[in-house]
Order: sequence, then structure tokens, then C-alpha cells
Amino acid sequence: MMLAKIALSAATFAIDRPYSYRVPAQLENLLEPGMRVLVPFGKGNRSSEGLVLSLEQAEETHRLKEIQTLLDRRPVLTPEGIQLALWMRERFFCTVYAAALTMLPTGLWYVLKEGYALAPGVDRETWEAKTAGHPRARQVMTLLHGAGGRADLAQIRAIPDGKDPRGVLRELEKAGLVVRETQARRKVKDKTEQIASLAVDPAEALARMEPRRKTAPMGYEVTSLLCNLGSASVKELCYFTGASHQTVKSLEKRGILRLQEREVFRHQLPDIRQTQPLSPLNEAQQAAYEGLRALMNGGKPEAALLYGVTGSGKTQVYLHLIEQTLAAGRGAIVMVPEIALTPSLLQLFLTHFGRQVAVLHSCLSTGERYDEWKRVRDGQASVVIGTRSAVFAPLADVGLMILDEEQESSYQSESMVRYHAREVAKFRCTHHKGLLLLGSATPAVESRYAAEMGQYHLFTLRQRYNAHQMPKVRLVDMKQELRQGNATGLSGLLREELEENLRRGEQSILFLNRRGNSRMVVCSQCGEVPTCPRCSVHLTYHSANGRLMCHYCGHSQPLPELCPHCYGRLQFVGMGTQKLQEALEESYPGVEIMRMDADTITATQSHEVLLDRFRWKQVPILLGTQMVAKGLDFANVTLVGVVDGDLSLYADNYRAAERTFSLLTQVVGRAGRGEKLGRAVIQTWTPDNDVINLAARQDYDTFYEEEREMRRMLRFPPFLDLFRITLSGPEETQVLRACAVIRRSLEPWVKPRQQGPEGPEVLGPAPAPVLKVNNRYRYRVLLKCRNGREIRAVLAQILQAAQQDRANRGLSIAMDVNPMD
Repeated sequence: MMLAKIALSAATFAIDRPYSYRVPAQLENLLEPGMRVLVPFGKGNRSSEGLVLSLEQAEETHRLKEIQTLLDRRPVLTPEGIQLALWMRERFFCTVYAAALTMLPTGLWYVLKEGYALAPGVDRETWEAKTAGHPRARQVMTLLHGAGGRADLAQIRAIPDGKDPRGVLRELEKAGLVVRETQARRKVKDKTEQIASLAVDPAEALARMEPRRKTAPMGYEVTSLLCNLGSASVKELCYFTGASHQTVKSLEKRGILRLQEREVFRHQLPDIRQTQPLSPLNEAQQAAYEGLRALMNGGKPEAALLYGVTGSGKTQVYLHLIEQTLAAGRGAIVMVPEIALTPSLLQLFLTHFGRQVAVLHSCLSTGERYDEWKRVRDGQASVVIGTRSAVFAPLADVGLMILDEEQESSYQSESMVRYHAREVAKFRCTHHKGLLLLGSATPAVESRYAAEMGQYHLFTLRQRYNAHQMPKVRLVDMKQELRQGNATGLSGLLREELEENLRRGEQSILFLNRRGNSRMVVCSQCGEVPTCPRCSVHLTYHSANGRLMCHYCGHSQPLPELCPHCYGRLQFVGMGTQKLQEALEESYPGVEIMRMDADTITATQSHEVLLDRFRWKQVPILLGTQMVAKGLDFANVTLVGVVDGDLSLYADNYRAAERTFSLLTQVVGRAGRGEKLGRAVIQTWTPDNDVINLAARQDYDTFYEEEREMRRMLRFPPFLDLFRITLSGPEETQVLRACAVIRRSLEPWVKPRQQGPEGPEVLGPAPAPVLKVNNRYRYRVLLKCRNGREIRAVLAQILQAAQQDRANRGLSIAMDVNPMD
């Protein structure tokens, strides 16, 4: 007999392990590792999804539970994918099945629907006799009987008695009156279309239809068209001939044509009839390319950092490396941090590589993303472009993985598996012996330090492509503006520069990393500030709908006319993108101001639509949040204005300086990328701050040296790793108690090792920067130490114990490694 080792979706991290199940005889020749199955689990034998990790022969399996159903026709994970899921469990403190789901497109996920049916042979007289004196049981049986013998759990729960029916259902199951059923329905099915082709010789087909030409003209037209085409979709046949589906069916019955199902893809890429050759590289690009190509062809896994100033042509180096990868018969994955960057990059890649390109990101529909995943899996695409999740693209042989703007926090997931795309990319490049290339104008401190220590190969592009000059940057002290009576949020210098660009017919980008109208509303008499009833944050005013909104939980309420506490007048504090747009439209009537933030990106107003409009219609001013700060390349943009350069500088995070420097450097780099000289204006309340000044000078090297020494003194990454355990729950005291238990559990491991510069340190419990979100209190325990297998095993045991502790019921526990937020 054969048994299968299976990772279960129903198993929490505390009990996650491979479970053994007996393979039914009818599945022995069908089942393979990487397939999903339905199995009974737990005392109640409830159906659970499972992933087959391995198969083995065993003599005694009669004591094991048996696999119920096979869900997949072919493996959804390769052996590499199974290894990756096991590695992610150990590295990111998640279950194996959760890691597997993260790798798969949501279209492949299953929805389990639990229901109950009358047991075979049970008639009305039988169940009425057995449920006499049990009104709730009789209600359930009456429902099943009236529903044709079966009903799902949601229907049974709708019985109007307000009680959970599971207890009654268990009793009915024991009595043999009902049986439990579980249906697995995939979120998206393969899309197919009917194809018609001639079943006989064209001459014979026309000869057989000739006598019916007058009585069945549509049938003759369909036959005649197929004689010319050979085959066509039924939809197209009906469209071009005016025939009905019934006509096509009748031709099939007469044996003139045959119908077959053919799979079609939902996401249609632009048709590039002829690809274009790549542009030549300049001397610095060629030197970087040659060095990277040597690493790629070395036959062993390598990692490199390409540090190039904004506009230095890193993308051209990527393109040449991808061409080399494809020539070697291997695949490439290119990741970008923002969905907004994919349209322009996709167009560029399609121009050079045609239909070999696939795109994976969350703006595609579930079906489109699933179809793109299938194209990659089946070898129809060898170049994958996408956001973070593209790191899991099922390429059979990965020769190159690129993380563009590798310093961005969006590469770290905040969902059920808190992975970092860079770490997953390292695993995959090691497995495939490929090259991992990190590219940025402002590399993360950890990456630059790794290059300094020789862990990454370092390649540098110091000058812009074609020797274009870097933008001229000027700082504006907003305190001085305020003293001069300017409280509008736009300095006199920035207004002058905007007006100059409007006169020249050149475009401008304004960057303000806060959406909405005003940061908050405050009463002018009592000082009361409206706060979210579910979160410990102030509400943001949105003028587009006249409402106060919470950007954490989505709570929304109308803006009151007066203060609800003292009936005083309300004043608006701070500025968001909505308010800035209104101010610009008032100052420059008739000038189109395009806004790009989370409020303007919709199904119809996508990133691609807005950016195309900005490019081709030459919209004078683009205003946006960090969506406009990186990766955009518009030749006519000559001015960038940073409205509030200090916005992220004083955040409660050790990465605040790095993030501010990167944002300012990146957004300034959007100016002057064509032949015209670029300018930038940075408005700041702290013009003497080193971070602001270094960003204005585009001096990354000095910033890195200062930030590296600051991190060394504070013992933050890259010198020590940071493990953050976050607990959340509806009761604050319960959350604090659980945090205290976790801290005490860490101390036996920490105390003997505290000596020396790399000794571990525990901090907390401490509240999260936003204590309450959606009525759940959040506290954290931080551990600084070197990331190794020993401490990961200790932390896994502590998390498992915390999850199994009954006192922690209702709490959520999450672990982040070197968190970006």
C-alpha cells in the first residue's frame, strides 16, 4: 500500500507537520507530489485541503485515514516549489500550506462548501420517528427533506432559532440520519472556446451542402467559410456568417464538421509583430554588463548590486542581460515595487522580446493572472514582469532574477506569510544557479553593506545616460515662508518655477505623500479632534465626498458643520493631495491638474490610463503620492516639486532617514531625463537636516556612511537582525499579558549570550505606533540578535506554545524578520 505525507490547510503553525494518509487504490497511479487533495482531519473528520509533499510504500496503512478526493489533474507545485514552501515555513514562521498558497495564483485556490444530505435509505417515516421529542433535530430534517435531500451549512444555519446547528448535526450523523458532504470549488476555471473544423474533405463538404443551399443558406455559408479557413471558433463563425449556434450543431450532427474545446487566455498582451533590437550601451553600462554576464555564465549562484544614479540606464543593462539569458535557453524574472511601473516596463519588454513576456501583478483580474501563470508554467513565456509575488513565477529554469528599486518596503509582504521577495529570490537563484541582481539609485543600507563585505558583487553607474546633467535642486525653508505670511503650502519659489514651466510648455511633477484633503480637523474653541472609533488615529478629511475617513480600517463619517462637543467652528490642519489639487486649480484656472493616489486609481482609471494620458496629452502638472516618485520616465518633465520633504523623516522607525533620503532622491530624479535640464524644489521645515541636504545633493555615498555608523551604534540591521513579535486582540490587558509571557520565555536563551557587541537584546512589550486598529490592541516584543537556525527554532517553539495557550484565545500572533515598516 502507498501512503502520502501531506501538509494541511487546517493545521495551525502550532501543529503544522506532515500528516500521513492512506492512498486509495484508484488514486495510486494518479497521485503525485505537488498535487492537492481533500482529507479528513481532526476528531470530527472535517474535510481539509492538503498538499502532497511525498509518497512512499508502507506495509501497514489500515490505521491511517484515507484520502477523500484528488483536487488537481497535475501538480501545482514542482519539487522546487515544495522545497521552497518547507524553507519558508522555517524562515518566516508560517505553515507549509500557507506558503504553498502564497506561491499559487488565487484562481487556483479552492473554496470548500460544507453541507449535509439525508443518509441513503432514510425515508420520512424513519427520521420522523427518530427525531420525535427533539424539535431542533426535526427542524433540520424537515429542511433537508424540503430541499430535495441536501442543503449546505449556510442554509441550515439560517433556521431561525439563533443557535449553532453543529451539535444537532453531529447527533444526527451518529444516528445515521444524515451524512456530511464537502464540495471543493475552484475560484476560477480554465476558459475555453468551441472550435469548428471540417470533418470531411472540403470538396465533399460543399457537395453535400449544395442541394441544401437554398433551404439552409446559413449552413452553406458556414461550410463555405470553413473550406477557406480550415478551422475557426464557433463565436467567429456565427459573427461573420450570421448563423446561429443551432446551425453549427446541425452541421456537426450531419458529420460535416466537428467541434472541439480549446483553451484561451483572458489577458491579451499587445500584439508586437516585429521585435526591435536593443539600444547600444555606453561605456559604463557596457562595463557593468560584461561583469554581470560573466557572473551569470559562471555556472554557480551569484548575487550582485547595480548601484546607478537616477537616469543612468540601469534598465538597458537589464534588457541586455535578459537577452543573454534567453539566448542560453533560460528564463528571467523582473520585479518592480509599484504596479504603476509595470505598464511602461511591459511595453518596453514587449518591444524587444514579444510574446515571450508575461506580466503578474494584482491589478489583473483573478482569471487573467491565472492565465498568465499558466503561460509561464507551460513554457510559453520566459520573461516575467511583476510586483512582489512574481518572485514565485513557475519558470522551469531561472537564470536571472532582478529586483529593481530593491530598497522599497513593498517587497516585504504583510499578509499571512510575511516573506521578503529578496530572500525568496536568493533561495531560487541558489537552487537554479542563477544570478540575483539588485538595482537601485539608493540601495538599502543592508544591501550596500553586503556589497562592502563582499557578499554581493558591486557595479556602479555614476553618470546619467548620454551624459545628461542631474537636476539642479533648491531647498525652501517653509518657516521663513510662514513668517512672510505664506500659509498656502506652496512656496513662492515653487510657484515661480511652476509658472515658468507652464510658459515653456514643459511638464511638472509635484510629490506629496499624503492623500486626502487635510491631515485632520480640529475645533478652534475646545481643540477637539475627530478620531476613529475603531482605531487610535485622527480622521482625515476628504473633500471629494465631504467625509472624514480612517486610512487604517476604512471607517467613514460625514463632516459635521460644528464641533459636536462645544459647537465651535472646525478648522482644517495640514494638506493632502486633494487639498493641494484644489489650491492649484484655483491658482491656475484652465490648467489641467492630474492627481494620482489611492483615491484616483480605480478599475477604469488605472495607473496605465493615467500615465498614458499624462504622456500623450502632455498634461501640465501631475500631482501624486509615492506612486509618482520612482520609475517614471517622461522626457518633457523638467520640474519636480516636493511639497513636504519632512513628512516621513520623523516617523517612529529606524528606517525613517533611509526612506526619506530614498524618496527624495528618487522623485528628484524624475526631472530632466530628456534633453532639457531638470530642476527640483524641496520644501522643508528643517533645511539644516543632513538627510534633506544630502538628498538635495544626490550624495548617496555620504548618506550611506553616516547611516551605517548610526545603525552600528544602535545595533540595528545589517549589524544585528530584528525579530518583531506582534500580538493583537480585543482586550488590552490580555495582549499585554501574552507579550510579557513571550518576553520571559526568551530570557533563558538571551541572558547567557548577552556579552559582546553581537549579544542579543530583548525590548518590550511596547505598543505599536498605532496602538489600536479596528478595535484590536497591538503590542510588540523585539529581539535583536543574529538570525540563525538556533534562534529560529527557539522562536518557533515560543510561538507554538503561545498559540496553544488557552489564555491567548482570540489573539493574533505574527512574526516579522527585519520588518520594513
